[in-house]
Amino acid sequence: MAEVETAQLRQADLPRRLAEAGAAEPLAEAISIMARLRASGGCPWDREQTFDTIKRYTLEETYEVFDAIERRAWAELKDELGDLLLQVLFYAQMASEAGYFDIGDVAANLNAKLVRRHPHVFPVEGRLADATDPEAVLRNWEQIKQGEKLAATAGKKTASVAASAMDAIPRSMPATMEARKLGSKAAKVGFDWTDVEGLFEKLQEEIAELKAELNKPAEAEQSRVEEELGDLLFTAVNLARHLKADAELALREANAKFRARFRAMEASAGGFDALASLTPAELDALWNRAKRADEAVPDGLKP
Repeated sequence: MAEVETAQLRQADLPRRLAEAGAAEPLAEAISIMARLRASGGCPWDREQTFDTIKRYTLEETYEVFDAIERRAWAELKDELGDLLLQVLFYAQMASEAGYFDIGDVAANLNAKLVRRHPHVFPVEGRLADATDPEAVLRNWEQIKQGEKLAATAGKKTASVAASAMDAIPRSMPATMEARKLGSKAAKVGFDWTDVEGLFEKLQEEIAELKAELNKPAEAEQSRVEEELGDLLFTAVNLARHLKADAELALREANAKFRARFRAMEASAGGFDALASLTPAELDALWNRAKRADEAVPDGLKP
């Protein structure tokens, strides 16, 4: 109980400590507002939230940041980044109330990590690390990160399940990102396709296996179909990795392209309901017209 009370006192004094450290006044004010919303007599909705109820909003806000960037909507990006910052303040406030840590600890931990993982900028024992290109920076980052994890687990009891390098990749991240990171991690020990052609062959293999499941009797388990589809998607994500493309961003761009072309179809037909009265051939004709119009617009001029 005393630990929680101490944490609450530290939280109450946090805006002053941040201001004295030169933090921007608006940030200190945002921290105070969040504390007030969660305090007795604050907002009933904010007060009843937990880590588990808030986390879905964090994912939503992250994707809204992506959307604003992709649309080059800089004024909206400012607002979306504020909403994303709110998630950080919310988690830190709840953690402070529970006596885990506060927003000051979060910032201090981040600062230390940034300095620690950039030894080519911040000297270690008077010496700068060698990192003359982005690839070298990433190699250093991964080595330092791995050392931190080993140090953090040193002395802990051995888990009932053997530790794996894959444990460092959260299951909670978007599936395309997780698949990419899994493939990248395995590639570090040479477990990877040697070239892009091998991945195209693997794609064909997975497509054949999916078709084989679909050709089975009707009582075939849906779980087997989903399993084979998952294998196909995993291979596609790793093809993107070999092509140095981000599968998540590539799919988002494809989604945006589909939205724009379908919107053009609706405009040509007179609305969504009007499309329902058209034949498949007429729909294809509208799609092809929208596609040609879209392709005729230079990339830099597309919305």
